[in-house]
Amino acid sequence: MFIAHLPAGYLLSRPFARRNPLQARAIFSTGLLCSVLPDFDLVYFYLIDQRRTPHHDYWVHTPIFWLVAAAAIAFLLIAAGRRNQLVLVAVGLLSVLLHLVMDSIAADIRWFFPFADLRVNLVHVQAVYKPWYLNFLLHWTFALELMIWLVAGYLGVRDFRKPRATGTGAA
Repeated sequence: MFIAHLPAGYLLSRPFARRNPLQARAIFSTGLLCSVLPDFDLVYFYLIDQRRTPHHDYWVHTPIFWLVAAAAIAFLLIAAGRRNQLVLVAVGLLSVLLHLVMDSIAADIRWFFPFADLRVNLVHVQAVYKPWYLNFLLHWTFALELMIWLVAGYLGVRDFRKPRATGTGAA
């Protein structure tokens, strides 16, 4: 996926935030950040690696890394008596895994690394156009991304317009 990670993170976070209104802001922040977190490796890809290694081959695009990180954070929260924040670990992990699932639609993700180097993707986007990004923008999978944006935008506007309880007691 090219542009839909952030709105997908919003859609994933939304039911958790609705069930935990006191933590809604933290849940949305975590979900949105973690929905794009694997792509922070693009800084390394462009500035240090000079685009030699496909950025989906970096360790931040492997599920095992995020599973271990989430388990370690959950363990620390439990040890510190902060179980109420485990929802943030769940939302963060699910958002990262959703990122990897979405990347698997049109990019190679090594789901079983380091145990196997199998690369998984649904479709291969042919390099037909220049510049390179036109190959993604003109591929049918981009319509899925636009749909995700439309759904997230619709629900976001609807949620934003919904009256909120102010806690002032005024009717």
